[in-house]
Amino acid sequence: MINRRDFLAASTLGAGAMALAPAFNQVFAAPNASSSPKRFIFIRKSSGIRPAEIALRDFSDSDKTLDKNKEPFEADLDKHELPKWLRGLDTHKEHMTILQGLSAKMSENIHWSFSSVMGCFKSNRNTLSAIKRTTIDFELARLFPSPFGHVELSFAGGRTGIVDGYSAPAPQTRNYCYADPDTARKELFKSVLNPDAVSSDNDMLAFLQSREGLRLSGVAGHEKKRQEMHLQSIDSIRERNQKLIEISETIAKHLPEIDAVHANGGKNASTPEKQAAMTDVLVSSLIAGLTNVVTYTIDDLGTPITGLPGNETDRVGIHPLGHDEAFGGVPAWMTREQIRISHVNQIRTIIERLKQVPEGNGTMFDNTMIMYFPENGETHHGVGKESPFVIMAGSNCSLDMAGRYIRLPYLGNAGHKTLGNWYTTLLNAHGNPIEHYGDLDPEMARKKLPQTGAIQQLMG
Repeated sequence: MINRRDFLAASTLGAGAMALAPAFNQVFAAPNASSSPKRFIFIRKSSGIRPAEIALRDFSDSDKTLDKNKEPFEADLDKHELPKWLRGLDTHKEHMTILQGLSAKMSENIHWSFSSVMGCFKSNRNTLSAIKRTTIDFELARLFPSPFGHVELSFAGGRTGIVDGYSAPAPQTRNYCYADPDTARKELFKSVLNPDAVSSDNDMLAFLQSREGLRLSGVAGHEKKRQEMHLQSIDSIRERNQKLIEISETIAKHLPEIDAVHANGGKNASTPEKQAAMTDVLVSSLIAGLTNVVTYTIDDLGTPITGLPGNETDRVGIHPLGHDEAFGGVPAWMTREQIRISHVNQIRTIIERLKQVPEGNGTMFDNTMIMYFPENGETHHGVGKESPFVIMAGSNCSLDMAGRYIRLPYLGNAGHKTLGNWYTTLLNAHGNPIEHYGDLDPEMARKKLPQTGAIQQLMG
């Protein structure tokens, strides 16, 4: 049996404490009875999205020229055929926006962005002290409170269990994430699957909040400040746990069932199986009202890809694939496309599941926005000059952008917009009047071009 000292060593100063504190200072609030909460799903992919991969093949000659020269224009998606890898979303095209021309040079790029793509700062390869601000997903979670506040899921590096994440609930603070579907299900639905454990968590939280807990931890300086921040949130966590126990009967109605192959980290499950199971947990968590904001790192350069259509017997490495190495005789570009198709399959499932759940005068999807984007810019060795987004937004979206292909002015030109402008737009449209979110772009600053504020053409 673990003692208190061991628990402190393993939990309070590591991922375990983060598991007890999914959203620092995030006080649980019941959904507003008069309106439905807005929901946001950030899906991060690795190895870039090349702008040409997301362009429409049947553009008019004039639009092809504009797109090739990276000049601003818009096109109606309903008049064009989507690229092959996006066609799984054909029946939902009226909800789609393809947003081209954003830059992310204030973020870290090359192979990995770590926390920086969510916070618009240089992360110094995930150094804790470099985490400059609360990331955009946590900022949105504060606007639409829920029991868990924010949930982070990840298949990065083929890890399992509860591990360090890439989002940040506060400066110099790294989030945790659930790295396999079985762990995510057990932790998010613990009040149903293991209510005694939730009660035990409350007992341990009471201890951690005590002077004895602080004394036994034996930390000082910066780490002590971090621990004190953990402790400040304990009352809200205990309140959340108690509320989860009280509403466990309702939560139980939405408990996801996943196959036995996912037990103990699911080491024998194929990538499509893992993705499907994680999507099931993600959607169930939204429907059960456990969270309104999810960040999902669907892969990174260390994620092993198995069971992929066309490469069923291969263990595909995303990093060598980015350097055009073929697997199983299949050209690299084709396997990269199939990986994107597998991601789109998950997006389609999320949309179709949420469209089946009534909410207000419509469905849950009406109040949901899904953003699929490259964590590291435009190529395998991205430099952040472009960061394409595919956005799927329901009918109650607070932005005016649905059904359009939008190319913004290119980096260094008047009117250019950065990732920070996009995140500012999200915050402004949903109740946070911040002047600008994130660091400014150095090239735009050198040219003395305006670069703060929301993207006004998207504001509803």
